[in-house]
Amino acid sequence: MSIDRRTLMAAGLVAGAAVTRPLAAQATAPGFAPRPLPFDPGSIAGLSAKLLTSHHDNNYIGAVKRLGAIRQDLAALDMATAPGFLLNGLKREELIAWNSMILHELYFAGLGRGNRPGPALSAAIERDFGSHARWSAEFAAMGKALGGGSGWVLLTWSGRDGRLVNQWAADHSMTLAGGTPLLALDMYEHAYAIDYGAKAAAYVDAFMAATDWTNADRLFAQVARG
Repeated sequence: MSIDRRTLMAAGLVAGAAVTRPLAAQATAPGFAPRPLPFDPGSIAGLSAKLLTSHHDNNYIGAVKRLGAIRQDLAALDMATAPGFLLNGLKREELIAWNSMILHELYFAGLGRGNRPGPALSAAIERDFGSHARWSAEFAAMGKALGGGSGWVLLTWSGRDGRLVNQWAADHSMTLAGGTPLLALDMYEHAYAIDYGAKAAAYVDAFMAATDWTNADRLFAQVARG
C-alpha cells in the first residue's frame, strides 16, 4: 500500500503535536465550548443512549478539543519563518476539525421524536425536489450509498442558486461553496456501529424516522429571506 505525501504530513503533525504539547494543554477551541446533547439520549427511537453518548462525548467533543489544540499550535507559529508544509497542514487540519464540530452540532440538532418540516421549508422541498417523498428517498439513498465508507449527507441551501440541494460530503471539509447546511446525516461508522454493526442502511432508516426539523426550519428562515 502506498502512502501519499499528504498522509505523511498529517501523521507528522499529529506526532509532533503529541510530543510538544501535554494532554492538559489540549483545551477546547478559544471562543467555543462543547454543546451538550439537545435531547435526552434515551429518548431517540432506533438509536441507543450508549451510541449517542459515545458519539457526542468522543467524536464531537474530540473535534472541539482538537480544534483548540490546532489553534494553539497556529498561534505559536512565527509566520515569517514557519515552513509552508507545516502551515498548510495545520490549516487543513483546522478546517477538518472546525467542520467536524459544526456538522456534529447540526447532526444532533436534527434528531428528536420525528416530525415534518414547517410550511416554508416544506414548500421549498416540494419546489426543489418535487415532493417530500422524493427528497427523502434521495437523501436516504445517498446515506446508504456511503455505508461501509465514511462521509456526510447534507440538505443544503445554495444562496447562489436560491434552492435546496442534497449534498454529498467527505473528510469534514467538502461543503458547497456559499451553501448553508440545514440537516446533516453522519455516515462515519462511529455514528452507527455500536447499534447496527455493518448494517448502515438500517441506521439510515432509523435516522430518517427520528428527524426533527425544528432546527432546520430555524436555519432556513434565516438564509432564505431574500
